[in-house]
Amino acid sequence: MTGTLLFIVGPPAVGKMTVGEAVAARTGLRVFHNHMTIEPVLRFFRFDSPAFGRLVGDFRRNLIAEVAASDLPGMIFTFVWAFDHEEDAATIEGYAELFRSRGGRVLYLELQADQAERLRRNEGASRLAAKPSKRDLEWSRANLLEMDADYQLDSGDRFAGRDDYLRLDTTHLSPDEVAATVIAHFGLAVLPEPAATPA
Repeated sequence: MTGTLLFIVGPPAVGKMTVGEAVAARTGLRVFHNHMTIEPVLRFFRFDSPAFGRLVGDFRRNLIAEVAASDLPGMIFTFVWAFDHEEDAATIEGYAELFRSRGGRVLYLELQADQAERLRRNEGASRLAAKPSKRDLEWSRANLLEMDADYQLDSGDRFAGRDDYLRLDTTHLSPDEVAATVIAHFGLAVLPEPAATPA
């Protein structure tokens, strides 16, 4: 069995985790959102420290490698990709190769939404529940604006025409609408509907 690795990339608070969970609920893919590694390591080391980078990177690589080698259907990994930083592209490619080397399928979903909508989503209950470091709303808002200003978080036409890449503006779409579009576009296998319970 060869699994699928679906990257969901985009700027902060665009809905990567929420869309990932909606796709996972229909496909059985497992969600590995980036804060699942960030939050525990932040308890010990600052975000910009070498130890933080090593620990987060090693855990992500090891988990992705183990899923690629397993009989699981695959996984969804969320990531804020700075398209103007080659190291981010190299990181993504390194994770992708863990699946490709085993015959797995690698897909890319890029989400975009206007800044006002992302600032609204930045204060959403599910986001704050899963990402304790975002609960200081003043800092989190400033961080979102700073990242927008400092990094290229939109691929533009860089991947236009690729069969393995889908770019969606989610400003006016629900997570379920996005998930349905993604599943149809990539032809992802969906879980069977549960059998109806006899009355």
